[in-house]
Amino acid sequence: MVEYRIDRHSGVATYVQIVQQTKQALRLGLLRPGDRLPTAREVVEATAINPNTVLKAYRELEREGLVEARRGLGTFVRRALGTAPADSPLRAELEDWARRAGAAGLEREDVAAIFTAVLDKHFQGDPS
Repeated sequence: MVEYRIDRHSGVATYVQIVQQTKQALRLGLLRPGDRLPTAREVVEATAINPNTVLKAYRELEREGLVEARRGLGTFVRRALGTAPADSPLRAELEDWARRAGAAGLEREDVAAIFTAVLDKHFQGDPS
């Protein structure tokens, strides 16, 4: 099951963070079709956010066809995204690179800027 982490200082709306983290879990294969998302109550207890925020995120995911709400049962994954498993060798290479970047004195924002620039160079458009 996915555990949401909310960054209140990111400038990104809380419901968008939930949507993004769910999509990331789908892309990495951490969530698969048939898996149940945490209930709104479980997310509220873990993150101290408003239940309506969780429901808004889940409605957005449902609108995109990624999840479906089943009355009285919860919200379940309908389909996966991407093909990058969490144990991919590419992930190990990226983790090594991030470790070296940190050792070289780069901050998180520096690493994010470099990574985004490389993504923008090699991937035209946003596939999500």
